[in-house]
This record gives sequence, structure tokens and C-alpha cells, in this order.
Amino acid sequence: MSVPAPTPTAGLLDRAASGERLSHPEIEALYALPLPDVAAVAHALRAERRDPAVVTFLIDRNINYTNICNVGCNFCAFYRTKRQKDSYTLDYEQISAKIRELEAVGGTRILLQGGVNPELGLEYYTGLLRHVKAHHPTIRIDAFSPEEVLFMEKAFGLTLDDLLDTLIDAGLDGLPGAGGEILEDDVRAKAAPARIRSADWFRIIDAAQRKGLYTIATMVIGFGETYAQRAAHLVKIREQQDRANREYGGNGFSGFAMWTLQTEHTRLAGKAPGATAHEYLQQLAVARIALDNVPNIQASWPAQGFKVAQAALYYGANDLGSTMLEENVVSAAGGHGRHNATVRELIRIAVDAGYTPAIRNSRFQIIEWPDVRAALHQQDANPERERAVGAAG
Repeated sequence: MSVPAPTPTAGLLDRAASGERLSHPEIEALYALPLPDVAAVAHALRAERRDPAVVTFLIDRNINYTNICNVGCNFCAFYRTKRQKDSYTLDYEQISAKIRELEAVGGTRILLQGGVNPELGLEYYTGLLRHVKAHHPTIRIDAFSPEEVLFMEKAFGLTLDDLLDTLIDAGLDGLPGAGGEILEDDVRAKAAPARIRSADWFRIIDAAQRKGLYTIATMVIGFGETYAQRAAHLVKIREQQDRANREYGGNGFSGFAMWTLQTEHTRLAGKAPGATAHEYLQQLAVARIALDNVPNIQASWPAQGFKVAQAALYYGANDLGSTMLEENVVSAAGGHGRHNATVRELIRIAVDAGYTPAIRNSRFQIIEWPDVRAALHQQDANPERERAVGAAG
């Protein structure tokens, strides 16, 4: 009698729980396993890699300096052409006014992102960075997604190294993780034919990490991608992190953030399947297992809502994302107004899930332990509601 060949999933979770690195086919096989079993392993690994008692979040603001964009992604409801009446480009004082609101509530970082606006010259970007550093010296600037950097590289005739050096000299501290979505070009070509391709995304991220800049890895599911493509995205992130750890003194991705595609008000409405809460939690758990070299995993509430984000803290996440006073891109595509939440609400999410909340910086270093008792006993009329939370970054 012949012995049956082992199945692809035989012993897979035991090996994952022991910290063994899984291959692409093994990561893909995780999607076929019962979610509670996968979640249990992801949660155990989270407890090993980060403080098991603590959930962190960051106070910041996402400032979209322009909504004019010539890329025209099918999944974006935020962008405008310059001829549309509600198109805009903020001047430096308008941006300063937004930063002053952030400073008033103890914020420490801005995400500065916008559309690919061909009307803007290099001096707009460098002048903006210098303006922020001069007038708001305590604020960290993580600005310009790889898509925006690619535009600058082509438009201004600079090498990538020279461009990044110019931006760093003007005050750039890091790059946001926008533009990752699914880092498989078959998926990207269908969702956004003019979107930055994966090779350029990694080329720009790699250069940023080599120069000591902050970066974060991201993922968006729901384009109709396969499990194999989701697994491939994670493997590519892991390989880049290996390279950064090996060659750049550990200056790799500070964390990983993932959310589901929002299609309302976009050209993908009714065409892309999106993803359920079950898929979101499954993908988060798989990411925690696959990304053995990325210690911090964010739960994204703007797309998922508070309850799913809270559940995510038991599916591998150790962080509730970045806090901000506004969020315009995810909420525009989602067709909802869920673009802010109070610090009190984030504290409540963490405490009710059984964790101690902590305020961090963009490098995931804890900078403050909030007074939980005082926060949870504040009245709804308290102006603390002005302190808000937004998308990951």
C-alpha cells in the first residue's frame, strides 16, 4: 500500500508558528485553511514580534496639496482635471493653516501627497518642504508617493538619486506607501493603465531606503486579483525588506498597512469585486505570517470601520494606523464620510479589545502613554473630538 503524498498544507501552520519562512506556494496555500486557525498563528506571531499588551497609533494629518492629476486611475474618485471647477492646488499658507491645526492637538507628522499635476515645477515641491521646515520645525514630513517621485524624475530631468537628494536637502523625511495596491503588473494594467509599474515602485522605494528615508509597505485587495497574486505581492515586499536589512542597515519598511478597494464613485464600480471583511481579516493574518521581517502591521479603519479594525488586533495587527484631521482619497472612493475619528475613539478601540494604547511616531517608537482613564471619561462635547484619525501611512 503506497503512502499518500503530503498535501501542500500538511504541517504548514505548525511551521509558520515556529517562525519558519514560507515559500510563495505555501503562502498561497494559507488561503485554503480555516481562518480561525490562520488567525491564531498570526496573533501568536504578533505577540512574539511586538509588545503583546500594547496597541499603538500616530497623531498626524494627511494633506493633499493638489487634486489635479493626469494619471487617471480607474479606482480613484479624488482626482480632477485642471478644467474641473473643484480642482485645486494649495498655496503654502493654506498648508500652514492645516499644520497649525495639527500642532494645536499635539500632532507630530504630516503625510503630504497629491495628484500628478503637470503644472507644478520642482520649485513648488522644494519650496513647500522648506516652508514647512522653517515654519513648523517640530513636524516630520513624509511626502510624495513613488508615483509623484516618478513624475518629478521624468519632468525635471534629474536622476532618481539627484532628485531625492534635492528633496532631502529641502526637508523631506520619508515617502508614504501610496501606489502599492497589488504589485503585480497584470492587475495594475487593468485597474490603472497609466499607473506606476511595480519595478519603478520598488526602484524608488529602494533608493529612498538606501538614503535613510522612512518608507512603509502597503497593499489594497479587491481588484479581482488571485490568491497567487496576493501572495506574490507579499513575497516582493519581504524580499525588499531583506535587501534593506542586509544592505541599508535595517532601514526598510517601518510597517505594513492594508485595506480593501473602495469603488463607489469610481470607474471600477460594478466591475471590480472589492473584498469582504472576512477577506480583509484573512489577508491581514496571512500578511503577518508571510512578512516575517516586517514587525509592525496596521489595522486600517477608514475602509473597514471601527469594529473590523478592532477585530484585526487579533488577526496579526499591532497598530491602529495614523491619526489625522482629514482624509480625502479613501473616503471619496468609498462614498462615505468616515474620514476622521477622535483619539478617544482609538483609545476605546484598544482598551475594549484588551490592550494598552500608546501614541507613537512614524518609526513606531512610543512617544506618549495617554491618560486612558481621563480620555474615556471625557464628555462628547469635549473639544478633543477635533483630534482625528485617518488613513494609513
